[in-house]
Amino acid sequence: MARALITAAAVLLASTALTPTAHAGTEPKAPKDFVALRSVDPTILQEMRYVTPHNFVGERIDGYRQPLCILTRPAAEALHQAQHTLLRKGYTLKVYDCYRPQRAVDHFVRWAEDLDDQAMKGEFYPNVDKTRLFADGYIAAKSGHSRGSTLDVTLVRLPAKPTRPYRPGAPLVPCFAPQGERFPDNSVDMGTGFDCFDTLSHTLDPRIQGHQRANRLLLKSTLEGLGFVNLAEEWWHYTFKPEAYPDTYFDFPVSRTSLTGAH
Repeated sequence: MARALITAAAVLLASTALTPTAHAGTEPKAPKDFVALRSVDPTILQEMRYVTPHNFVGERIDGYRQPLCILTRPAAEALHQAQHTLLRKGYTLKVYDCYRPQRAVDHFVRWAEDLDDQAMKGEFYPNVDKTRLFADGYIAAKSGHSRGSTLDVTLVRLPAKPTRPYRPGAPLVPCFAPQGERFPDNSVDMGTGFDCFDTLSHTLDPRIQGHQRANRLLLKSTLEGLGFVNLAEEWWHYTFKPEAYPDTYFDFPVSRTSLTGAH
């Protein structure tokens, strides 16, 4: 999730930016330089959370048709270089989210405005009043993910263990609980889970020390050395710079058919 609130000027710019248009009765397609990450590096693990109900909304998010990481080619190739470095150190990257259609961001906004729906609060935002999600920057009308060069990513120690499937309705544990208590993600211990709406998710929060801080810094140093920039409020959020589409927010679905004919 992009935490920084988009300014009115940025929203105006986004609304006027050119985006792919669809013919009547068809979905928009990705530009030709968007690729499936697996076509560039099939070794990077993918746990695409918004295709599943295991996210802060509690249901599959609009626009996610398949569990697929789509990125601009420069971002995907830089991530491949990072993976090559990390494999030699006994780690693999794992992505939670990559390109995100605008319709998915709109779904987040509708959910945030529905104050009665707090089904996933116990895991993802235990200490945050839902009325504060916009003001505190956890939800915004636009997301850098929709521009195609931003992703949410973590590290997994090799050999990678499987992650237990999420069971809707199971008791929720706060995302900042000790690793052995929160949802059993197979990633290394980053101090919080993914999409944890809490200041403990700030990459350099001073309360995160020891191996948790070392894990965050390993991810950060590896990616930043290859052109990625971290969002300081989210240890998992990185954008490859320079962005291919810095002012364009796309809305094609996350599916292989969005890439069909684009290459």
